[in-house]
Amino acid sequence: MSKVWSAQLPVVQFRVARPTDQLDKIITFYRDGLGLRQVAAFEGHDGYDGVMFGLPGVDYHLEFTQHVEGSPCPAPTKDNLLVFYIPDQEARDAIVTRLEKLGFGPPVEPENPYWRRSGITIEDPDGWRVVLMNTSGLSGTY
Repeated sequence: MSKVWSAQLPVVQFRVARPTDQLDKIITFYRDGLGLRQVAAFEGHDGYDGVMFGLPGVDYHLEFTQHVEGSPCPAPTKDNLLVFYIPDQEARDAIVTRLEKLGFGPPVEPENPYWRRSGITIEDPDGWRVVLMNTSGLSGTY
């Protein structure tokens, strides 16, 4: 069975990467708070340190890098989102509680009212927004 997305885009792995000046806080937020699995990390690679978090199958990664001379990362718009669809509302709420205990929060008001329906929006240390969307009672996950 092929894991290639399509004939027009023969991708077998996908990574979203962005810089940060707060790598330690980012690790705490995404690994310890959200609960993503850290699949790799590196230090001193041409002046960069970084960490990668994998989603199931590790075919999908989030990568955060920090340069020794600084990695400016201006806060994005309020509608730049990373959305996680979570079918279990109690599990979603436990993640929110865990993030708050780690000092992240409280939840923020989403720019788009769609995310208010069953979602909780939290900003990461750099101001990027993460939506924890409960899918119970929703038709589809889009």
